[in-house]
Amino acid sequence: MDYLKKFDLAGKRALVTGGGRGIGLEIAHALGQAGAAIVIADLDANSAAAAAAKLASRGVVASYRPIDVAKSDAVTALADELNANESIDILINNAGIARIAEALDTSDADWLATMRVNSDASFWCARAFGRHMIARRRGAIVNIGSMCGMVVTQPQNNTAYITSKGAVHMMTKSLACAWAKHNVRVNAVAPGYVATEMTAPPKNENSFQYERWLEQTPLGRLGEPHEVASAVLFLASPASSYCTGTILSVDGGYTSM
Repeated sequence: MDYLKKFDLAGKRALVTGGGRGIGLEIAHALGQAGAAIVIADLDANSAAAAAAKLASRGVVASYRPIDVAKSDAVTALADELNANESIDILINNAGIARIAEALDTSDADWLATMRVNSDASFWCARAFGRHMIARRRGAIVNIGSMCGMVVTQPQNNTAYITSKGAVHMMTKSLACAWAKHNVRVNAVAPGYVATEMTAPPKNENSFQYERWLEQTPLGRLGEPHEVASAVLFLASPASSYCTGTILSVDGGYTSM
């Protein structure tokens, strides 16, 4: 058995939503380095273009499509376009937002926006691209959930975000069971606190909150985007061929406490 070969994605095409920066861009880099051609799908056209150019400079075949993945019709049109001649073999549902507020301070607008981007859009993409995967009887979908889909985080308790990620986890399990007979695998990665632009403000402006994060994480540090990308690569590749419906925690042990 050539185990390294099981991570080889040569000849595959992968679409990464929210791939213009941060964890999404690192995921795109990991899949591209493994041989996949990458399509960056991002709301910000400039970020998407810059990300594709950065990947190309590293030897990755990359293109981009500006899109609002919260719009079902746009997602369906993109899936049909990209699958017209070549298949999208791997879908990474990474796009997401976090609007931090306690339950009583959460507006209707913020609640709906969080659900629309984090859970609704993940389903729109899974449904649109999954339809083509089912027709071809092959494909891998990796959703980006969160440890917040498993436990309530402290000291902040962001009900909207927690609820949206819990929905992503259960959607993952449901689709995995529904599509296994079509040879389409659906899994999720559940990151903990990862060092990105999203976590920088608490570190700089609320040191107490940041220190609590570290105290509650057995490994005593924040994760790095490449550590999440490595887990996604595993679930997207043949190395995880007997995994479906899996929620893979990448949280430094947070959910073990």
